[in-house]
Amino acid sequence: MKRIITIAGSNSQKSINKSLLSYTSGLLDNVEFISIDLNDYILPIYGVDFEAENGMPTAVKRLDEIIHTADAFIISLAEHNGSYTAVFKNTIDWLSRINMKIWREKPMLLMAASPGGRGGSGVLQSASLNFPFLGAKIIETYSLPSFYDNFREGEIIEENFRRVLEGKIDRFFKEL
Repeated sequence: MKRIITIAGSNSQKSINKSLLSYTSGLLDNVEFISIDLNDYILPIYGVDFEAENGMPTAVKRLDEIIHTADAFIISLAEHNGSYTAVFKNTIDWLSRINMKIWREKPMLLMAASPGGRGGSGVLQSASLNFPFLGAKIIETYSLPSFYDNFREGEIIEENFRRVLEGKIDRFFKEL
């Protein structure tokens, strides 16, 4: 059975990206999901001086060990001011100090959800350009705009957005 790690790029307890990941995970059968909650990996702000004085935090070592076990990734990124959230960027900065190829050349479905009409397009564009340098094999990207209009009671209610995601999941699943 394939192991897919899911990560919401947010530390919000009410993250819409966590909701999108939960829905998306329910569309795949015969896989093991490991959900990473960034709140479980509290890290100091990355800095070379901090690392030199204190070494690698135990939390980032644990996270890297989990990531190493993945066959694939589904990541849904929150967007803050057109880019990654601070908690996600900091986590990536720390992980890259252990292995620059964080994503280990494994298949990835990269998503974003946003309450606004752009659907996290800024962070998706940034991640699409930068993640391959970190070892991502991005198979598909998906954006869900106007989240509160298009997602209710645990599912995408707008038919076109639902069908598009299902098609992208099919393509992603074929790469596993």
